[in-house]
Amino acid sequence: MTVKICAASDLESGAAIRVVIDGNPIALVRDSAGEVHAIGDTCTHGDISLAEGFVEDDTIECWAHGSRFSLETGKPLTLPAYEPVPVFAVSIVEGDVYIDPTPTFVS
Repeated sequence: MTVKICAASDLESGAAIRVVIDGNPIALVRDSAGEVHAIGDTCTHGDISLAEGFVEDDTIECWAHGSRFSLETGKPLTLPAYEPVPVFAVSIVEGDVYIDPTPTFVS
């Protein structure tokens, strides 16, 4: 089951928005190359929204402590975070963004 979130045109390049599906906060991100990603919105180092962070290339950085996460895998790329955030499948259908709310962790 996928959930319609917004129009793809609503997402700015290099920016993120926070959405909540079934009580799970998710950061929906359009990276610098224009690809759309969905990852868990809560930094695993602290209770901080990643959607408020900084998008660079295919990463997002937590604004509070500087941990960077891969938008593809959810894995932390820098300390202090060492646990990954979940990733969610994204599809764009007829110009609308859909997220599968089933989280996955890439190993």
